[in-house]
Amino acid sequence: MKPVTNPATHDPTLLVHGGAWAIPADAAAAHEAGVRAALEAGYAILGRGGSALDAVQAAVTVLEDDPTFDAGRGSFLTSDGRVQLDALLMDGGRMKAGGVACVERLRNPIQAARLVLEQSPHVYFVGEGAERFAAAHGMALIENSELVLDREIERLRHAKMREAAGLGDETFSGPEAEAHHILHDDKSPETAFPPGGPAQRAGLKNAEPKGTGRSPYVDPAQGKGASAPEGKPPSPGTNPGFDSHDTVGAVALDGRGNLAAATSTGGTLNKTPGRVGDSSLIGCGCYADNLAAAVSLTGWGEPIMKLVLGKWATDRVAAGTAPEIAAREAISYLFNRLGGHGGIILLGPDGRFGLAHNSPAMAWGLATPGGLQTGLSV
Repeated sequence: MKPVTNPATHDPTLLVHGGAWAIPADAAAAHEAGVRAALEAGYAILGRGGSALDAVQAAVTVLEDDPTFDAGRGSFLTSDGRVQLDALLMDGGRMKAGGVACVERLRNPIQAARLVLEQSPHVYFVGEGAERFAAAHGMALIENSELVLDREIERLRHAKMREAAGLGDETFSGPEAEAHHILHDDKSPETAFPPGGPAQRAGLKNAEPKGTGRSPYVDPAQGKGASAPEGKPPSPGTNPGFDSHDTVGAVALDGRGNLAAATSTGGTLNKTPGRVGDSSLIGCGCYADNLAAAVSLTGWGEPIMKLVLGKWATDRVAAGTAPEIAAREAISYLFNRLGGHGGIILLGPDGRFGLAHNSPAMAWGLATPGGLQTGLSV
């Protein structure tokens, strides 16, 4: 007798993101190639009848291994020059989740998150405890130096030079005044913020993501409220200092109608060791529920956490709002309530989806039975 299996009832769908910030032209190809590789790995699983959970794990693993992104190898460094990684994986059918934070000796924290989800009665492990748990379940521990790139050592050196010069921390608020050009580095570690203090940014108050899915942003070369050309990231030099990279994530719907979500990050540049952002926190940077939606967020972690923005967005889908509308509403809420910048991918149980960002760009990819698409702006 053949085993009974659940027939496919849904068109498999996979969405990925590689971070929301001002991706310069010379980094565009690497970002699109990275999200395409993630799509191919994840959708190969969905295409042969695999689970949404396996698909998002596979997609995020590819992104963690790609130093283009702020996840896994090549992540930002803490103030003491180390890589600390956070990740969360959530199964919307079983409502199970697994998360790790501040791990330093794991190449792929999303795989450790899967072990927590499947093998532990707990949901979340941090630091050395997370590493011990992963090692006890077969994951190899590595030297932290294997995750560190010379590029990131130089970025940290530059951040500390700003700090020593008495320049303010721009991580979440942007600069209060124009810095000397030698020291000027206006990137926010998780998403770029345009130059200009609060007064200069007043023109962005109550900005709404438009049909492109993003709010206007300030381009110092063009003046207040200038927007990047449709579908084209800013060119190097157009936005000085926008040379960041960012958090990665994936959401999927499999043929049996199950949703899953995954988010992984190296956090913020020059962060205090032990800092945890939104990415690995349930309902903040990641969430999945078959009765609502699956979501992954990227951007300023602190405001996303304060708003529990992932759950906020999925609740709206559960209440009947179309995902494409709920995604834009979530980014508007992030900006209008707390001045936050970021991006979102959101997938409903019927296969409808939404993408939005109020940063100049967001690397994204979509895979359906109709094919694969990638882009840097929506």
